[in-house]
Amino acid sequence: MLERELESAATIAREAGQILLEIYATDFGVSWKGQGRSNPVTEADRRANAHIVERLRASFAGDTIVAEESDNRTARLGAERIWYVDPLDGTKEFVAKNGEFSVMIGLAIGGSAVLGVVFQPSEDKLYRGVVGQGASLEHAGQRRELQVSTRRAGSELRLITSRSHRSQTIEELVARLGIRHESISGSVGLKVGQIAEQNADLYVHVSDKSSAWDTCAPEALLRAAGGRFCDLAGAGFVYGQEDLRTRRGIFACNAAAFDVASPVVRSIGERAGLL
Repeated sequence: MLERELESAATIAREAGQILLEIYATDFGVSWKGQGRSNPVTEADRRANAHIVERLRASFAGDTIVAEESDNRTARLGAERIWYVDPLDGTKEFVAKNGEFSVMIGLAIGGSAVLGVVFQPSEDKLYRGVVGQGASLEHAGQRRELQVSTRRAGSELRLITSRSHRSQTIEELVARLGIRHESISGSVGLKVGQIAEQNADLYVHVSDKSSAWDTCAPEALLRAAGGRFCDLAGAGFVYGQEDLRTRRGIFACNAAAFDVASPVVRSIGERAGLL
């Protein structure tokens, strides 16, 4: 039932969120990974990462942990149980101080994402789900079950896009599906949370720049809420691979619209050279 794992992940995500908020309230510095200034990292990323890894290791000593700000070269990536951790998903939004960032903790078992927790500290919103057991949202002292919408027609679909990653391919997606409703948000986890809440129906990431810690928790959450989460070709993600990158993009959708949107999403992925 994974009840212990779910409760532990939720508690740890809240603890990490408190660390983020403490730094968020200060005049923190920003450094950059790699070349250029496209991938920021802060003290908040590192401290939250260390806290989550330490707490998971203490609670689940036999499990592998793969975290964005850790050195994962010695991780047992072929292990049966692997935790994937993004301690601060939406660092650009954290730096911009717009509140659209989250803590994401996911568990993959046997190569499949099965459990996901996404916590938005700025709004005290905790999304959680276990595939096959349902998803829920805790907010403002209330908890409610989540189930994706049944909207299907393109003109009814609500597309949610990245605040910092919008591309020309999204314009094509909007035109070909006849989408009239669109919103923006930082953090993969928060966009998936909006789909689970029925505030959105579709999210497409036409890029090879994401990694397994960007997808594990959101995938488990969305599938637990009855949605679909896969690459641009419609294939499921397999966890436990040596290559942590998700090189074929991300396609998240409610189940009802999947067959409508999938051919368009696939063709866009092919033209973008991802498939």
